[in-house]
Amino acid sequence: MYTIIAKIFAFYLNLDYLCTLMTKFLIAAPHSGSGKTTIARGVMALLVQKGYLVQPFKCGPDYIDTKFHAKVCGRPSVNLDTFMATPEHVRELFERYGQDADVCIVEGMMGLFDGYDKDKGSSAEIARILDIPIVLVVDAKSAAYSTAALLSGFLHFRNDLRFGGVIYNKVGSEKHYRMLQEVCEEVGVECLGYLPKNTSLEQASRYLGLDFSEIQKSPELIHLLEQKVRWEKLLTL
Repeated sequence: MYTIIAKIFAFYLNLDYLCTLMTKFLIAAPHSGSGKTTIARGVMALLVQKGYLVQPFKCGPDYIDTKFHAKVCGRPSVNLDTFMATPEHVRELFERYGQDADVCIVEGMMGLFDGYDKDKGSSAEIARILDIPIVLVVDAKSAAYSTAALLSGFLHFRNDLRFGGVIYNKVGSEKHYRMLQEVCEEVGVECLGYLPKNTSLEQASRYLGLDFSEIQKSPELIHLLEQKVRWEKLLTL
């Protein structure tokens, strides 16, 4: 919807750059189980509901999470894997499948820097190859100011990555969230919002990963993301 409006303005005002507007970011986490798939799936569904054309991607050879993406976005999710492909091919895939999209969202795998050999093949490597910002999903259950040390480590571990902001997961209360906001201010990263602690939002797992048999577009998840996450800010990363 928004791209159509931009193209109409471009047609009448001859502003070609409006037609090339596209949001691109990668959703990652410090470790598995932080909630990145829940938040990635929810953000995709929310933006689709808002009228955006969303192209999903997945880091690594994961063929379960891509089914979640395809279900909510209505188009195939594409694997970006530098163990199986060259960086050039990864860039080509990203450009080819995302060329007509309003938003390209890449879901990371495992922890941000976890690859087949240190950080080779990791989500961080994909973000570096594509030169896109990272949104870090942090599990804040039973933690507050300690997240300052965690965030500081991730922000400064490499100087060739861009962090667009942080989304907290499993936040206990508004007071807890205010404390976490102060952490972001102190370490110098954008706080993009949070999801409250809610067991109904957690996706069941099986031996090969998340249970695809229970996939659904969760109205509760979409509503919470719309209310608690600065989704408009995501579009400006």
